[in-house]
Amino acid sequence: MEENNIVTILIPAYNEASTIKDTVLAVKNIKKIDQVIVINDCSSDDTAKLAEEAGAEVISLETNLGKGGALNYGLNYAKGNIIGLLDGDLGKTAIDVEKLLDPVLTDKADMTIGRFPPAKKRGGFGLVTELAKRGIRWYTGLEVNSPLSGQRVIRKTVLDRIGPFESGFGVEVGLTIDVFRNGFRVKEIPVQMSHAETGRDLAGFIHRGKQFIDVLKVLLKRLAKR
Repeated sequence: MEENNIVTILIPAYNEASTIKDTVLAVKNIKKIDQVIVINDCSSDDTAKLAEEAGAEVISLETNLGKGGALNYGLNYAKGNIIGLLDGDLGKTAIDVEKLLDPVLTDKADMTIGRFPPAKKRGGFGLVTELAKRGIRWYTGLEVNSPLSGQRVIRKTVLDRIGPFESGFGVEVGLTIDVFRNGFRVKEIPVQMSHAETGRDLAGFIHRGKQFIDVLKVLLKRLAKR
């Protein structure tokens, strides 16, 4: 790791007991990472306990703040000048965050985005992803293959410049637009990560409906700022 760089990983987690331990252990095995923080977003299972057993610093919220709120809270405890964002359900595949770290540590990017392999099972109809892609393209001209990917590495100075994370499921789209529009370098990196995929059932469609609404809100919010 380059001298003077301190890397903090933030993992917002809500009821991720089945995967959080493997996720944390995978990240802890990367020597370039100095601090791992799990923000337990008011889970009702053993997420906090298992994350702590795996060696993470655990911050337990008293009320559920959602992904963006949890990340904003956890950022207050981050010691790093390089910040990694990871989902709690990556399990052992979280080890691939190292691929996202290297371009930032070597000053080839200000933010990296993990581009996942194609989904193993059929999910929705791509409406949320297409909305996110088109929105990012319209605001920035940037083509992003994985606009909803929560696996990212970013300089703390960039986050200080653009302000807090959006709430809900609009975190990643808002982050991509704001980072690029402020003149920072964004690089998408292929990774071999995997996590829970939503299917074509009622729960899956409800989840994607919430995503669609949150992404649309973020895009409209930035339209008002133009």
